[in-house]
Amino acid sequence: MLMIRLQRVGRRNHAEFRIVLTEHTKGPQRSYLRLLGHYNPHTNAITVDAEAVREWIGKGAQPSDTVHNLLVSEGIIKGTKKNVLPKKTPIVKEKEETADAAKDTPAEEPTEATEAKTEEAEAEKAAA
Repeated sequence: MLMIRLQRVGRRNHAEFRIVLTEHTKGPQRSYLRLLGHYNPHTNAITVDAEAVREWIGKGAQPSDTVHNLLVSEGIIKGTKKNVLPKKTPIVKEKEETADAAKDTPAEEPTEATEAKTEEAEAEKAAA
């Protein structure tokens, strides 16, 4: 399957990216089939060959989530932006852990003290 993805170029601490068409099994620094544009995140400058991108998407190429968001923001393709999270944030695991913890803790059973308080509150309401 063909992918439209970013390929990092530029010097250290000053990343610039090529928007390239490549096979999805190849690594990000490998050769690419076609250069489709450039992206500079420091200046937010995006240069894209819109016709070529539409042509390759029409042929079945899939853009990565980040490239998809860039193309949507430039108006090259229509749609909603995708949620792109850094790989280091374990948000899914946190949700699973909290769900498991909620299942393991038993619901609080009313004790004699709480029952007595509710009976007193009801009696005060009835007297008023």
